Amino acid sequence: MQVKFSKQQQAFIQKVRQTAGKAINQHQMICANDEILIAVSGGKDSLALLEILASRKKALPINYTLHAAHIITEDVPYQIDTQWLQNFCNSLDVKLHLITTRANLSTAGKKKPCFACSRNRRKELFQLAHRLGIKKLALGHHLDDAVETLVMNMAQHANISSIPASLNMFDSKLQIIRPLIQLTNDEMKKYAKLMGFKSLKRECPYEDHTIRQKARSIVEQMSSINPKARINLFNSMKKIDFEYLP
Repeated sequence: MQVKFSKQQQAFIQKVRQTAGKAINQHQMICANDEILIAVSGGKDSLALLEILASRKKALPINYTLHAAHIITEDVPYQIDTQWLQNFCNSLDVKLHLITTRANLSTAGKKKPCFACSRNRRKELFQLAHRLGIKKLALGHHLDDAVETLVMNMAQHANISSIPASLNMFDSKLQIIRPLIQLTNDEMKKYAKLMGFKSLKRECPYEDHTIRQKARSIVEQMSSINPKARINLFNSMKKIDFEYLP
């Protein structure tokens, strides 16, 4: 059954899709006849990314092909409803690829579980894109992810860097794109709720035990002082005054 949205809700949905479209156009993420692999973890951001790109495709005069990929990591106890995900992809006319793998956390040494699992999932996505001959991989990172990464890298690695909207890898054989990069976490939460995206069946037990969670707390503290702190931190990456640095 099709959901009926109020005018206010329709305006918000349109705003989110337009903001994603603005990022796509600014960074030339998608061109005619592209094939794009979308990493779908099952969380709100990746589901929103999939739905937004599929909806955008219907409204554009150019054609491109979407593939979705979900990596099932057997030794990490989080779960999604894969049948719901399959039905969701079918409704969007997007082919779903389910890949089963292991993160081998017992042999990860001092590496954090999230790091080892993320690295393994990324490797599987790269390999899948190569097998399918796809040159663009879309990830669901948003503005808050970029700001948290900035804080982490400054504190942990003593450099000013984050996650770019677009990044060429492997001698430009693969392009990473992040169409949600100008949207906040709060916007994505609201969008996911409106669209009725299904939650994970079982959350990852390692989720809150990361450096990122601490960086998120720092950003939240800064936002309590200045409500615009999150946006200002994001925009500061484009306005570095080298003249006033040591």
